[in-house]
Amino acid sequence: MSRLAFSALFSSLKKMTFSGAPVARNLCAMASNTPEASSGKYNFKTLKLSTPSPFVVHVEFNRPDRMNAFNRQLWIEIKDCFEQLHDDPDCRVVVLSGGSSKHFTAGIDLFDMMKLGQELGAIEEVGRRGRLLEGAIKLYQDCITSVERCYKPVIVAVHSACIGAGLNLITAADIRYCTRDAWFSLKEVDIGMAPDVGALQRLPRVVGNHSWVREISFTARKIPSDEAYGQGLVSRLFDNRDELLGGAIKLAEEIASKSPIAVQGTKKNIVYSSDHTIQEGLDHVRDINMLHLQSEDFLNAIMASQTKETPVFAKL
Repeated sequence: MSRLAFSALFSSLKKMTFSGAPVARNLCAMASNTPEASSGKYNFKTLKLSTPSPFVVHVEFNRPDRMNAFNRQLWIEIKDCFEQLHDDPDCRVVVLSGGSSKHFTAGIDLFDMMKLGQELGAIEEVGRRGRLLEGAIKLYQDCITSVERCYKPVIVAVHSACIGAGLNLITAADIRYCTRDAWFSLKEVDIGMAPDVGALQRLPRVVGNHSWVREISFTARKIPSDEAYGQGLVSRLFDNRDELLGGAIKLAEEIASKSPIAVQGTKKNIVYSSDHTIQEGLDHVRDINMLHLQSEDFLNAIMASQTKETPVFAKL
């Protein structure tokens, strides 16, 4: 940006701010920039939350005895968790991992499916059995979609096996990392069903290779980490779990240091644009920036880049 252009922009923006307010370290940001620990605000049985760094929330699956298999409670708690994180000003980035379990997730909990089978068995009429299944499937779909709809970027850290429901889930995340010993499988056809909670819709746009998506969907075969990396399912490989989690949190810290208005606006437009035309996406981001370019974050970031200071952004 030229000196003349910067001076003109600064003069215009300065009129929109309160006089006397420091730019890179404004009082509003300093007064409300200390996040609360997430562990005290959330109470889940199948998830464990912590705050390894300011504004970074680490969500861990917490069913190690069942290898993080998805039961009804886990489905519901994932949805509740990400809907709450969506509105939590103390959260700017989410890291999702498999916790202490041997695997990231073993997929759907078949014992839980047996319970659903018993409920279906108690209903004689096929239309009413269908209505029960419709409600269950819709709940599980909404659970996965809650990750995508959360305005906070979600970084998934996968170790060892990521099967079925787990693969559906990570396609809704923003960034996917894994260990070299990780492997993936869209397992549904092996248990006599079609994947119905998001993988068939999201995987093609995630990797861009429809032939490969159909191959793994029809065969349920095991996908090693190097193949997942080559196809673009994951963007980085790590030698072990500690390095994986360290890399994910380091990235989360970098993102959390940016303007939350800018980051959340960016994710909002990326998600919107994925199933709209280019022009609709341009219209959408124009509507976003007609407000965001008037925010204090924009002025703070520009001034910080000129003064070489680290900007401080208020909670959002």
